[in-house]
Amino acid sequence: MNSSARFLSPSEAAKRLGISAKALRLYEQRGLLTPVRTAAGWRTYGPDEMARAGDIAVLRALGLSVAQVARVLEGDPGCLEPALETHQATLEGQVRRLMETADKVRALRSELAEGRAPVLSELPRLVRPQGTLSLAFDLPWPLGGERFELSDVPPLTYITGPLASGKTRLARMIAQNLPDAAFIGLERLEDAEARGRLEADPVLKQRVDEATEWLCDEGTTRSPALLALLMVLEDAGEGALIVDLVEEGLDGATQEALVSRLRQRSVDARPLFLMTRSSSISTSPP
Repeated sequence: MNSSARFLSPSEAAKRLGISAKALRLYEQRGLLTPVRTAAGWRTYGPDEMARAGDIAVLRALGLSVAQVARVLEGDPGCLEPALETHQATLEGQVRRLMETADKVRALRSELAEGRAPVLSELPRLVRPQGTLSLAFDLPWPLGGERFELSDVPPLTYITGPLASGKTRLARMIAQNLPDAAFIGLERLEDAEARGRLEADPVLKQRVDEATEWLCDEGTTRSPALLALLMVLEDAGEGALIVDLVEEGLDGATQEALVSRLRQRSVDARPLFLMTRSSSISTSPP
């Protein structure tokens, strides 16, 4: 160990990398990263380990599974192509929306130069990204009738709370107040007829197969519950999805892998609201 080098504790390393300490442990368990041990046996991360961890974090941010990251680090870059294609599409979409907003600002400035006052209701669209969702409604009983407001709805939102706390009623209200939103209940687990769509819809089948392969790389367990959930999540659409008890029928490892994948979705992806009582869902590593 180089005594002049700066070695970081797991928490310090994770903070600097922008990931969780749990993620560092996952990378160690899967053989991607080997921390240096102190004389007392504590894990530390020096410059070489931090550089390696930084490479892993970037590859994970691009959407690669742990197994795919391992292949890239071993010199096989093949799985980078689809990840980079997706990332490019996301960036191009962001550029396109910025250009459209710039065109609107340019038009408004022209109107001002001609002495015409702009429509004030158009101004919020210039400072908030196009397509950003917001909602507001009065909470139903037994939630007190208070005003519920959510601005700039992110791609992934959790709805948590103890049993009988009103989560389902809140979730249904969100589905009712977001355009084209859908509430996905537990009946998805029993909808055997819908599974026949995989053969009738090759595009959906490919998306589900790719998601399943990615999750299996992360150590998940195949199950009817996972298939039913992926059919919902991978189906094309623009409206928000509100999913009841996303962890139903999934073991802990599958829950962690699933949320890790969902966290890597594009900022342009359809919003997801996940109802959950599982700590594996809310604390899974990125």
